[in-house]
Amino acid sequence: MATTGRTSEAVIFCRNAGIEILMPAPLLSDLIHPATTAIVTQECQGGVIGPNAGLRQLAEEARRTAVPNIARLLSAARDCGVNVVHCLAMRRPDGRGSNHNARLFAAAKSFGADIAPGSEGATLLPELDPHPDDLILTRWHGLGPMGGTDLDSVLRNLGVTTIVGVGVSVNVAITNFVMDAVNRGYHFVLPRDAVAGVPREYAESVIDNTLSLLATVVTSEAVVETWAAAART
Repeated sequence: MATTGRTSEAVIFCRNAGIEILMPAPLLSDLIHPATTAIVTQECQGGVIGPNAGLRQLAEEARRTAVPNIARLLSAARDCGVNVVHCLAMRRPDGRGSNHNARLFAAAKSFGADIAPGSEGATLLPELDPHPDDLILTRWHGLGPMGGTDLDSVLRNLGVTTIVGVGVSVNVAITNFVMDAVNRGYHFVLPRDAVAGVPREYAESVIDNTLSLLATVVTSEAVVETWAAAART
């Protein structure tokens, strides 16, 4: 179940698992206040979800809904002064310094995507309109942005207590990101239509039955409206 940000009533999670867990829905305007919030994009880059991405199925799913919604969220964030951070994955052609200890990393060699430094595949998608004030962090290893970058330290230096996380994939990196962030004491807001995973039904199930217990699950529209209201004050 998603929270809309318009009510403080309890919401029910995990109904599909035969369990009803009542948890209070926080007020979204307090949770994502511009002064203490950052929107963090995860692997929104050419080699992952661009037109020539290695994982075509994931890229097509992400570009269907998530990418346009991420663009809207970034615009709304910048308009009201929310910090914008992009986390990108890179890999040298020879693989030095990158992980080799899981099937996912071995399979990446066959995807055909170039994410070497300076390549299109290692660059933020142009439709996300990178701005000079955006921060860009890169990683050579790991399953998510908290483990392989300076993201935690950077966010703390910015005074951030809430992360709005978007990007791919719900299968691995977004789920890892949520758990790592919560373990480090951050509030996590997940716009469910600004993330993607495959198959789509599996990603929705992960959000409903796992991530909803850890993050505040909302729609992009709810976040955009909240930030638009903040920009007017």
